Amino acid sequence: MSQKSVIKTTQAPAAIGPYSQGIKAGSMIFASGQIPLDPQSGQLIGADVAAQAEQVLKNLKAVLTAGGADFEHVVKTTIFLKDMNDFATVNDVYAKHFKEPFPARSTVEVARLPRDVRVEIEAIAKVPG
Repeated sequence: MSQKSVIKTTQAPAAIGPYSQGIKAGSMIFASGQIPLDPQSGQLIGADVAAQAEQVLKNLKAVLTAGGADFEHVVKTTIFLKDMNDFATVNDVYAKHFKEPFPARSTVEVARLPRDVRVEIEAIAKVPG
């Protein structure tokens, strides 16, 4: 396997445990799950799931950008929802950020997310070039 390098940016929340915001391995980026935290204050953003999803995608984009990619280079995402009833709302927000051809995607409901947020999203992308 290719050498791996850490992706780190102040434009997304800092890792708060033994993990990286993202890892670049060869031409692939593996972005850790992002939750709706403000990167500077560390405070939660958004009282509703739509606002939380917007912040999550803003954080995710910052990690991808730091690794040399963007949403158009994403090949797979995983969405973790606190409540599957939020699926349509998160899907609407997601659709504003991703264009065809859409990445492959899984969406799962989980019992609990960090800081009791409503949504977390992770991504895998291929760096262009």
